[in-house]
Amino acid sequence: MPRATNGPASRKRRKRILLRAKGFRGFRSKLFRYAKDAVYKAWQYEYRDRKRRKGQFRRLWIARISAAVRDRGLTYSRFMEGLKAANIDLDRKVLADLAVSDEKAFDAIFAQAKKTIEAKDGAALRA
Repeated sequence: MPRATNGPASRKRRKRILLRAKGFRGFRSKLFRYAKDAVYKAWQYEYRDRKRRKGQFRRLWIARISAAVRDRGLTYSRFMEGLKAANIDLDRKVLADLAVSDEKAFDAIFAQAKKTIEAKDGAALRA
């Protein structure tokens, strides 16, 4: 009786990996042994970078908000303190979008935060 090697399934598995490795350089896209390692490593990077992307966007939003707030004469941390004191619950993504696209709305939010900070500082000085 001939030895059964499950050829169709093995070929399908190898073809699936080689298709995933399409576009890789050199033998990493041509030879299964190396393509397999490259694809598995690519999956690790892909998983890790999905997590990292969130932090990168947060840093971008903070930089945009900080730039807009500094133009108006306040620091990022003081602005966020004012927002919290004024009970304005907008996340950084929305604030950054407003700072870039709708300056009037951002000015209104900034004015409210600044007024709250000044009132809070005035109360602290009186006490």
